Amino acid sequence: MANATTKTTLNDNTASLQASGFFKPIIDKCEGCERIVETDTNKFCSTFAIPQSKWRLGLCNFATHAKVEVITTTTKVNPLKASKRAMAGKKS
Repeated sequence: MANATTKTTLNDNTASLQASGFFKPIIDKCEGCERIVETDTNKFCSTFAIPQSKWRLGLCNFATHAKVEVITTTTKVNPLKASKRAMAGKKS
């Protein structure tokens, strides 16, 4: 029961902050995020007040619709050096 009251209070506080102009409207990159709160005239991020600054350096860390792309590279191993290292490990 306390959680429902707390959630309602948070929603009321967020709505009042959005109405006061503290929260800035979302940008194009925010579309599709689960944290968007829609009002009559605009859409706002429920987590961060200025969404544009979260996207300035790349990916927003609060974005639920975008994932970080991890790029891995493989390096060539010289087979002669690899066999020498393996043999050196067996001597000990």
